Amino acid sequence: MTNQEIAEDLLSRFGENVSAFEEPWGLLTFTTNRQNIITLLDYLNKHETFRFKFLTDLTGIHLPDNQGAEFGVIYHLHSLENNVRIRIKVFLSQDDLHIPTASTVHACANWMERETYDFFGIIFDGHPKLIRILNIEEMDYFPMRKEYPLEDATRQDKIDALFGR
Repeated sequence: MTNQEIAEDLLSRFGENVSAFEEPWGLLTFTTNRQNIITLLDYLNKHETFRFKFLTDLTGIHLPDNQGAEFGVIYHLHSLENNVRIRIKVFLSQDDLHIPTASTVHACANWMERETYDFFGIIFDGHPKLIRILNIEEMDYFPMRKEYPLEDATRQDKIDALFGR
């Protein structure tokens, strides 16, 4: 089973709802939309040949300069039988950070979605218990968003030459 075979199968099944196919370091990567992500995950899980039954990772990404698609949810799937991995990306606008929960297809998505919500503020609709998992409930911000300066510009004790600048 090759990346080409998987891509062709997905294109024939989902058409324009899957796009931006690439293979960085041999890992088939493509993009879909939030309306089709659960159908796509279910299809890959139940496919008689592909059998992508293991959701290795689910996480978020914040790209503040990506106008209209500032946040992404990234899914890593593994077919243990075929020893093949793929990555699926879904991009969301910062004005509408909702995406359906994948816990209906992969039970392990439950905790991964809670972590992604906790750090990025992405809301997984239909999640059984979408609350913070690592940070305190009273926290009113999401620490992995690129909304904060990396350094304190008011510090006077840093010598840039010591940091390779």
